[in-house]
Amino acid sequence: MASQSKNRNVWSGVLFGIGFAAFIDEAVFHQLLRWHHFYDLATTDIGLISDGIFHAFSWFATIASLFLLADIKRRDAYVPLKWWGGVLLGAGSFQLYDGIIQHKWMRIHQIRYVENVWVYDVIWNVLAGVMIIAGIFLLRRYRKSSSYD
Repeated sequence: MASQSKNRNVWSGVLFGIGFAAFIDEAVFHQLLRWHHFYDLATTDIGLISDGIFHAFSWFATIASLFLLADIKRRDAYVPLKWWGGVLLGAGSFQLYDGIIQHKWMRIHQIRYVENVWVYDVIWNVLAGVMIIAGIFLLRRYRKSSSYD
């Protein structure tokens, strides 16, 4: 049961990372900067509806992660390194999925509609990779520190 609670730290963190990254993406790039909508292959109205659905998804993931986190804390099984490792892994994975699958493969939107979009793509995907590597680093750091117990 203890290992299951410790694994829930990672899953709670991953869900929180996905939800948080999606929320920041939607709030900053969709609403504040208005660079794109979640779905740009139709009318602006459809784009706004897709943004609303995307926003709801981000909150569902975030709320689910917080319910898991509350359960973990109730069981006194919260492991900060595993949770934060999961957060970075989830946020980076979401961003990399968005940058590769949604931007390039499906082409449902781009980061920004400019002539040299590749600059934005490189920055977006490199930051995603950095988050993933940092998350893996924290998870491995926990594994090494717990092996001495």
